[in-house]
Amino acid sequence: MGSKGKESTSNAIAVQLNAEGKVKYDVLARQGHSKDKIVYSKLSDLLPTEVVAENDPSLEKPSQEDIEENTEKTRLALMKITNSKIAAAMPVRCAERQGPAEFIRYTPSQQGAAYNSGAKQRVIRLVEAQVDPMEPPRFKINKKIPRGPPSPPAPVLHSPTRRVTVKEQKDWKIPPCISNWKNAKGYTVPLDKRLAADGRGLQQLHINEKFAKLAEALYIADRKAREAVETRAQLEKKLAQKEKEQKEEHLRQLAQRARDERAGIRVAPTEKPVDDEERERDMLRQDRHKERARERNLSRAAPDKRSKLQRERERDISEQIALGMPARGVQSGEMQFDQRLFGQAKGLGQGYNDDEGYNVYDKPWREGGSLANHLYRPSKNIDKDVYGDDLEKIVKSNRFVPDKEFSGTNHSSSASRAGPVQFEKEEDPFGLDQFLSQAKRASKRKEPERRDDRDKKKRRD
Repeated sequence: MGSKGKESTSNAIAVQLNAEGKVKYDVLARQGHSKDKIVYSKLSDLLPTEVVAENDPSLEKPSQEDIEENTEKTRLALMKITNSKIAAAMPVRCAERQGPAEFIRYTPSQQGAAYNSGAKQRVIRLVEAQVDPMEPPRFKINKKIPRGPPSPPAPVLHSPTRRVTVKEQKDWKIPPCISNWKNAKGYTVPLDKRLAADGRGLQQLHINEKFAKLAEALYIADRKAREAVETRAQLEKKLAQKEKEQKEEHLRQLAQRARDERAGIRVAPTEKPVDDEERERDMLRQDRHKERARERNLSRAAPDKRSKLQRERERDISEQIALGMPARGVQSGEMQFDQRLFGQAKGLGQGYNDDEGYNVYDKPWREGGSLANHLYRPSKNIDKDVYGDDLEKIVKSNRFVPDKEFSGTNHSSSASRAGPVQFEKEEDPFGLDQFLSQAKRASKRKEPERRDDRDKKKRRD
């Protein structure tokens, strides 16, 4: 269609008719495919093919001549493809064999003496042009060609449209998304719409059967626990009642025995009579048992101190302060008081010392060698188990004594202390005496300097 002599640029397909005179719509499905492509576009293509007869020529076996002809064609085609690939892979190849020459009789349309040298016909010899085997290719043959359109989708045959029911419309309706946390516009959202957006109505709740088993087990356990508590309470009540009855019976027997004794009725002895000597031995045995237990406890608390002084009664703290030291000697049982307490000039009765004087710690409280030895020296009984007999060597060794001592130090054996470090009280803790002495010296030095300055000024004048 269109003007003559011009190529059409439209992609419209020409209308084609079939043998019955109807429009062939399957041309649209065949667009973009080769003619050998099989496209199923008719209803008859979906139906099964009819079963043909046994003597149909399409089912006959081909003859031997047809088989040989097809075999030769196939061999030549494969050889041509193979030779072309082998020749392309070779770097140098020989000149191809030329075909035979062809002779063509040529009769020109213009006849006359002026044309074609007066000849009416001419024989032309057609020969294939010679090709240089070393000549590089003249044309590009590796040009990429865009792919053709893919195969069209298979036609889908739809059933005729039908009206949608109201139920299907409701099923297809998607509720709007409603947030449970945000409502920027402040809309009032009904509960049914909120639940519809949540999707709870579409879910089918399924409760596990083990919940029922758990509830039943808890109920049975609670019932058994209540029964056990009730049984225990009844048992305790019976035991308490029985104990109460026993106590009442015992009190009743004691009262009856007292009434019988008051009335002068002799009561049969229920127990074996105890002798006085046996009772005295039991008392001594108990006292000794208590004494051994006390000694055992004291030895566990302080294994170093197992003296007999711990059997005596402990002194009051006021007596220890007044004496200045705890009593260490074993006192006789005849003395009830320490005579040293009566010979003190100071004490609670004398009011100690002057309240204004700062001399509370004028004398060490526990002065002596035995206490210092226990405090500042290792016990031999404990360390002997660890170090053995070499403890004395370790104590007396001068391993960490420097070769050259500092000035003012004394590391001799006589300088080893047997008690705590004692500090000397400084008479002038704030250095006031030294400051006043330096001030006096400075004032005496300034007077002659001032006199010298005056003499120099007079000489200048």
